[in-house]
Amino acid sequence: MPFFSAKVPADFEGQIRLDKYIASLPNGMNRSKLKSGITELLVNAKKVKISQKVKAGDQIDISWEDNIPDNIEPENIPLNIIYEDENVTVVNKEQGMVTHPACGNWNGTLVNALLYHWGREAIVQLKEGLDSEILERRRPGIVHRLDKETSGIIITAKNRDAEEFLQKQFKDKTLQKEYILIVTGRPPKRTGDIRTQIIRDPKNRHRFKAVIDTQEGKFARTLYHCIASYGNYSLIRVRLKTGRTHQIRVHMKYLGCPILGDSVYNKPDSNFPDATLMLHSVQLKIRLPGQDEYKTFRTETPERFKIIEKKLKAKYPKTILSK
Repeated sequence: MPFFSAKVPADFEGQIRLDKYIASLPNGMNRSKLKSGITELLVNAKKVKISQKVKAGDQIDISWEDNIPDNIEPENIPLNIIYEDENVTVVNKEQGMVTHPACGNWNGTLVNALLYHWGREAIVQLKEGLDSEILERRRPGIVHRLDKETSGIIITAKNRDAEEFLQKQFKDKTLQKEYILIVTGRPPKRTGDIRTQIIRDPKNRHRFKAVIDTQEGKFARTLYHCIASYGNYSLIRVRLKTGRTHQIRVHMKYLGCPILGDSVYNKPDSNFPDATLMLHSVQLKIRLPGQDEYKTFRTETPERFKIIEKKLKAKYPKTILSK
């Protein structure tokens, strides 16, 4: 995914719309490309709209995507569906599947599979127009997402009313999402409450980092419970209180316990050289459209977890950390 960074000179006078400023730069991009291909737009590490006005000293960071297809096509891709009614489809997403079409992954995604499963037609993509309308056409039914290498429960909406109903719960944080993970290292205590800001890593634009004592970035909160440790590895259960990009991966790195198999935030492990990201969305408690009571969805432990746990139990004694 291409990135663009620029800093407004200290001697710049007055204020100007962000899109006009970028278009005026020798290496900038026109406003049409900004509107159609942009995926993230930050000013001083905070997400803004292209109409934002910038001034002297502002740091601008942009990521965008090229070669946007004309249509998002239905594809006959098998799905592990754990619940479905007239409003929602709940899927146990396989590791390696991208949630929705984006730069470098315009097909083979969960959205492509859902369009086929729902019997929908291809969705024509907008190249210009309102940002919200452009993104809505790429993500039909998607109210939250999982990283490509994260497996587990994801709920999708089959109509606009259901989408808005579910989105409100994610926005208001009135639902519960739980994950299981295997990490390298042992946390400092059995249970913990991690609260930080999350910003894009200035040394690597593909990563994020947790920071404190600043108002930059976005607030993130993660509750964790260490189920058990085996040698220098731990099985952890996490409950999210916010939903930031890479939040669990970043917070585990911040805790000193990066997730096993995480090629972005951890180093290769000689004991498990073939390990993929050991992160799985195991439980979702949410209220469905038309229902008053919360419904809880669970999945079984993935096979890749069972394989590594078996090896850990055979090699190391089980340890329960003190509170």
